[in-house]
Amino acid sequence: MQDRTHLVDDITGHRRMRRNRKADWTRRLVQENRLTVDDLIWPIFIVPGSGIVDPIAAMPGVNRMSIDKAVEAAREAAGLGIPALATFPNIEMELRDETGSNSLEANNLINRATAAIKKAVPNIGIITDVALDPFTSHGHDGILRGGEIVNDETVDQVARAAVMQADAGADIIAPSEMMDGRIGAIRMALDAAGHQSVGIMSYATKFASGFYGPYREAISTGGLLKGDKKTYYIDPANGTEAIRDAALDVEEGADMLMVKPGLPYLDICWRMKEAFGLPTFAYQVSGEYTQIKAAAMNGWIDGERAMLETLLSFKRAGCDGVLTYFAVEVAKILAKR
Repeated sequence: MQDRTHLVDDITGHRRMRRNRKADWTRRLVQENRLTVDDLIWPIFIVPGSGIVDPIAAMPGVNRMSIDKAVEAAREAAGLGIPALATFPNIEMELRDETGSNSLEANNLINRATAAIKKAVPNIGIITDVALDPFTSHGHDGILRGGEIVNDETVDQVARAAVMQADAGADIIAPSEMMDGRIGAIRMALDAAGHQSVGIMSYATKFASGFYGPYREAISTGGLLKGDKKTYYIDPANGTEAIRDAALDVEEGADMLMVKPGLPYLDICWRMKEAFGLPTFAYQVSGEYTQIKAAAMNGWIDGERAMLETLLSFKRAGCDGVLTYFAVEVAKILAKR
């Protein structure tokens, strides 16, 4: 028999990587990671009023919604199999003050939205944030005193707000304000109020990123912000510090961990999952979303492919799920497959 060995066989030692890529069925058989609807958390924006669906200019395809419209959106999401929503309020300017006191109103916008969605769509999870930036007149995530974001007073307030959010029906509290000690304080407050079953998804590593701009437009804080958030968000250069931050949150009782933003910090996702083994999530933030949407709208990239590829990258990096504004769009695509 004629020897048909090729030089390439000698070079590779008869190991050819393309053998497993030769057909669709083999590629499917050996695929390491898959994106499913179970991986999706949908962030939505709530505004006062009724019958409101208000497009956000900086986030094509994303709207601010009044509570009644958010309930309709929640029904759609549940029908598509999306496990959970993450809700963010855009309250009236006259209700915002130096301390974000409206966060402590039991019947505030975010809590009314939670109660309404839970009543109408009880089988969808509700994740709420206790950071104060939607409630403050200065756009910071905590209480501003003498030019400083004060840690301990902010922690006291977000712990109280967390209990009110749980009272309204929130399933998971996701504190994003990055104050020291907040996870332990929230856990103790929830337990003392009888909310032992309410989980905490810690924004364990929230970076001082340039990718948040469209979100700040969505909740009307961009023009309010005085200074920056570098005294409490993590320096984008610091990976080891981020893991130390996450370790403290794990010790304090976090049930889940989150990395924010997502795509620029895939290394942090991987390191956190490897280090702690807790359910780990990434927030594909507004700037990441808008980049893909804008490029696709200009015909510069295939928007659907880029969207799915970025989401799959989070799975490859060890994430158990992703908070993404693409959630409904992706769920509809996956339902057709």
